[in-house]
Amino acid sequence: MSQLHRPAAVAGMFYPAAAAALRQAVGTLIDGATAAAEMAAPKLLVVPHAGFVYSGPVAAQAYAALGRWRTRFRRVVLLGPAHRVAVRGIAVPTVAAFDTPLGAVALDRDAIASIADLPQVVASDAAHAHEHALEVQLPFLQAVLERFTLVPLAVGHMAPAVVAEVLERLWGGDETLIIVSTDLSHDLPYAQARVTDAQTVQRMLRFDATIAHDEACGATPLNGALQVAQRHGLQARLLDLRNSGDTAGDRARVVGYAALAFAPAPGWPAADGDGEAAAGERLGPALLSRARNAIAEALALALVPEPEHPALCQPGATFVTLQHEGRLRGCIGRLQADRPLHEDVRRNARHAAFEDPRFAPLRAGEWAGLQVEVSLLDPAQPLPARSEAEALRPGKDGLIFEWRGRRATFLPQVWAQLPEPAQFLGELKRKAGLATEFWHAEVRLQRYGVRKFVEEGVAS
Repeated sequence: MSQLHRPAAVAGMFYPAAAAALRQAVGTLIDGATAAAEMAAPKLLVVPHAGFVYSGPVAAQAYAALGRWRTRFRRVVLLGPAHRVAVRGIAVPTVAAFDTPLGAVALDRDAIASIADLPQVVASDAAHAHEHALEVQLPFLQAVLERFTLVPLAVGHMAPAVVAEVLERLWGGDETLIIVSTDLSHDLPYAQARVTDAQTVQRMLRFDATIAHDEACGATPLNGALQVAQRHGLQARLLDLRNSGDTAGDRARVVGYAALAFAPAPGWPAADGDGEAAAGERLGPALLSRARNAIAEALALALVPEPEHPALCQPGATFVTLQHEGRLRGCIGRLQADRPLHEDVRRNARHAAFEDPRFAPLRAGEWAGLQVEVSLLDPAQPLPARSEAEALRPGKDGLIFEWRGRRATFLPQVWAQLPEPAQFLGELKRKAGLATEFWHAEVRLQRYGVRKFVEEGVAS
């Protein structure tokens, strides 16, 4: 083994080369992060790897989560794609440390030796010499962790299970943090990239380990990590999703960036019991204030404060229902979670107020008596078509009806007016433009739950 250090290769290009400037840049990015508040200790992070001006604000959302755990993590296993050198397998370096302007990061030679017998692991300093995907993570780690050793892995193309085998050996305990470095789509127009990247993130949140390299350049290490994370019962959480058009680039052709954290399920705010209630209490005001402000802004009325919540950056699907003096005044929403939650609720609020075809556009004179309700949809699940009425859970299930291009949905709130399953389904068919007794073998049904938030409080 060589005792040499790998020198910093992209200092001055991807991040500042001077130590003081780099320290200030990282500190500013970490200080600006908001998504990681009250987050449990992650076991796995997914972070982007472009220049700090482009992806730094997104990566910082993940690294800010480590501040509370700066003395806990003593070893970091860092995986990323090999951009510069073709690698057949997973390349490990032979040097003793990686240098950055902030100092040397010692490699965990014992951990590297523990995987050396695996056929997919190869020694290659060349694969690491100019690789930026791993290097750009080091200044963040040096800033937020007190002391740690590094296991850097440059990953070539291979089956996810082969990567997973290596990660299982390196998984360790609470002292070990796994980081996957990957960007998302490349060179798509801004609007197309937003849709594509949101879909990719949704698959990551479902532990779908079939992500392609045009969807994430680090797809190989990512897919392997997703397999292991699911096997260990981790829960996924999206911290941020943006692209270079949102940070520092133009919008003609953009690169997508996401930050995700994976942690044991019991420690997350969305866990069952009191944690879920507390998370809901915080999320409700965040959604309701944004819905009301979207309408108020269009009417040139005063805005209310908007509390922050980490879930706002996640893709989400909402319906916004408006009541005026106890009567329905508009209800518009979406079933597909393909845009950030904060954007979805704002758009649906504006559409409910001004574009629901059943009502005239909302007027400023109605503002005083207006009540806003937001329903946050859970992912839809297929419902067996032969037992549709019996399988429905009155008061709990929202229902989606689809047949040959016709589509309609009822939120669970509709059960209050249609309490019988057969009646509920019949009226949903009528909403889709069909007879209440209509049935066909090609009918597709899906059900979903919602978390309902109203301005007087939070209802579940």
